[in-house]
Amino acid sequence: MTEKNIKPTQPAMPDMGDYIKEISSIWETGILTNNGEKAEKFRQMLLDYTECGNADLFVNGHSALLLAIRVLGLTGEVITSPFTFVSTTNAIVQNGLTPVFGDIDESYNLSTESIEKLLTDKTCAIITPHIFGIPCDIEGIGAIAKKHNLKVIYDGAQAFGTKVAGTDISCFGDITMFSFHAIKVFQSIEGGMLAYRDGALHDKFGLYRNFGITYGECGNDVEAVGINAKMNEFQAAMGIVNLPRLDAEIAKRKKLVRVYAERLRDVPGISTYDYDSRPDIEYNYAYFPVKVTAEYGRSRDELWAWLKENGIGTRKLYDKLTCDYACYKDAGYVRDTGYADKVKDMALDLPLYGTLTETEIEEICDMIKSGVK
Repeated sequence: MTEKNIKPTQPAMPDMGDYIKEISSIWETGILTNNGEKAEKFRQMLLDYTECGNADLFVNGHSALLLAIRVLGLTGEVITSPFTFVSTTNAIVQNGLTPVFGDIDESYNLSTESIEKLLTDKTCAIITPHIFGIPCDIEGIGAIAKKHNLKVIYDGAQAFGTKVAGTDISCFGDITMFSFHAIKVFQSIEGGMLAYRDGALHDKFGLYRNFGITYGECGNDVEAVGINAKMNEFQAAMGIVNLPRLDAEIAKRKKLVRVYAERLRDVPGISTYDYDSRPDIEYNYAYFPVKVTAEYGRSRDELWAWLKENGIGTRKLYDKLTCDYACYKDAGYVRDTGYADKVKDMALDLPLYGTLTETEIEEICDMIKSGVK
């Protein structure tokens, strides 16, 4: 048993002094939440960074996605990917919509071929993640949506900072949700954001994230069934001091990904995503997924356990499709998940974060190489 302790993930933290300086004024204003000045400052910084045109902040990514769907007033069926964190599926179902589970392609994302197979006269939208920070086939999905008059909501929880052909990932689809959870490439402790095309949605998001309350001279009223989804000032302050560090964090991760790719290139049964196959994409390098195939001699689960025994933490993302969770598996939802059913048993997420060293990456790769049977 080794004393090595390489964690699967670590938060990208700012300088402590910078954060303390940023939050100190909160004691002067006495404002902790309710769309305070820091939340607005953070929102403006995000608008400048993404150039997306319209954006609003939320307490977390799930509440943002939940309200994105609600505000569009969708009804019917939604084609989605089951190879994702359960939040994506939960938000669809919590809005009274019927998820239709499509298959994935080699990018781990929802396949346009599968979308075409699953379209019906009840289909109202495509809601799917840019999984692992790898963009979906945006052009293909956009063409399908235009042809069939569908809304497109991207779950960009893992994709903040990614660009396609020089355009920020937030600018595609009708709405894109981002999560600023602690272990994301960019974090504001918790937090979520919606970037969207239609500026008229701004007032609606403001209404729905504050219980649906309206304020008037003669008293308050509640015009919509909303929730409490406002970002607080401490979250916003973390985002304010962290955002200027994002490009450096991505650059560090990119270097580490290059080391991984080179060291694992010829390992039997270890298949890595080819980040060089799409030169038009500027990745955020949120994750480093590999597929463990039979040629390796150990199953994905066996490799995961063996690395853990040797002090290396990895994650099995996603070892169960969302449509196979207990709350969904007997619901009778339509699925076309042949390849996803295979990938869920092969995918392993290796450690990747800015404070990880190249030496540690080499140790991880050497351990994987030594495990070949």
